[in-house]
Amino acid sequence: MALKRFVIEMGTGIDQHGQDSTKAATRAIEDAVRRICLAGIMEILRICDPNEMIVHVLIGCPNPTSVKKDIILNALPFGRKQIEVIEGGLLVPIAFSEAFGDKTADVVMANAAITIFVDMGKVLKAWEKEPI
Repeated sequence: MALKRFVIEMGTGIDQHGQDSTKAATRAIEDAVRRICLAGIMEILRICDPNEMIVHVLIGCPNPTSVKKDIILNALPFGRKQIEVIEGGLLVPIAFSEAFGDKTADVVMANAAITIFVDMGKVLKAWEKEPI
């Protein structure tokens, strides 16, 4: 398999109340996905099924061991999904409000990088079948 990167997009997400790294990371993925347009991959590379693409997610957030990876991957609409969660992001102290579900006075901020890989072997076969 000859994988090549074709898309890299970044996103940021926060959980203002509740200090939930999974929620912040999911919002970071959703932020990044909103800006991805795959017209070039679909048309030029002739990828008909977006689930053929490999979608790698890198999350940086406080408390990475608390992150529920399956929930984050469900925020991706397509692809053969992979995830890596590392220590990163920010904890920003603000106001504490038990009424809003706060456990501490911190806002949790997560960062996400989505990288989409395409198998160039499949792309070349598609072009051989139907050249311009």
